Amino acid sequence: MKSLSHDRLAEALVAEAEEFGMVIAGAAPDVRVPTCPEWTLRDLACHVGLAYHKSAAIIASRPTGYVPFDAVTVDDPPGFDALGGWLVDGAERLVETVADIGPETPTSTWTPDRRAGFWTRRLTHETVVHRADAALATGAPYDVDGDLAADGIAEGLDLVAVFSRLEHPALDRTSLRGTGETLLFRATEPDLRWLARRTPSGVEVSREQAEADVVVTGRAADLLLALTGRIATDDPRLTVSGDAELFRHWREHTKF
Repeated sequence: MKSLSHDRLAEALVAEAEEFGMVIAGAAPDVRVPTCPEWTLRDLACHVGLAYHKSAAIIASRPTGYVPFDAVTVDDPPGFDALGGWLVDGAERLVETVADIGPETPTSTWTPDRRAGFWTRRLTHETVVHRADAALATGAPYDVDGDLAADGIAEGLDLVAVFSRLEHPALDRTSLRGTGETLLFRATEPDLRWLARRTPSGVEVSREQAEADVVVTGRAADLLLALTGRIATDDPRLTVSGDAELFRHWREHTKF
């Protein structure tokens, strides 16, 4: 499965922002988020929305070098009751900015992928996962389209592979280097699989059909939550066969 098209991701980004707003509507802003315990629900929503507005500002400035989010000034988030609309405005602003410049146009990112479209994909999946955080905090139901969840798995594994080779102060995944250990993540709905191999130089991810030291199986939506630490390794929505400790180690060293 290739990455979803930019148009599909752009559409999903705005839809996910709308869903996020609906999840937090009517909730108390100071509710703690169990999967991000240092944050309240307001903190969570502001984190997502500021990423939209700041990435759009960076792209629109057509930078020639790296621009950290901390260097970008945007308007402060509104009151909690207005955050839903602000989230959608930010998502739409990002989508429009990327469309104006072109998704293949170089811009500032924190990965080797310097395309403006990186931000559309990254923030779509950021929103998918943080919407799950909001649902867990408020008791709202949660699900996500299988193709979108599968793309989120693929994107996350690609980032792990990149940062298992690079020493990065915030995103270092070099602890996942290994001696050939293998993990197979097998999705149902849709039927896809990813093989992660830990090598001395870093993680290699492929669609290879092979035996693995541990096999983790579940719907793509549930696998995504498992790989991002939103559900437990022994959650009944998952089947874990083989070296469960290898999977626990993987999760411990892929937190974000």
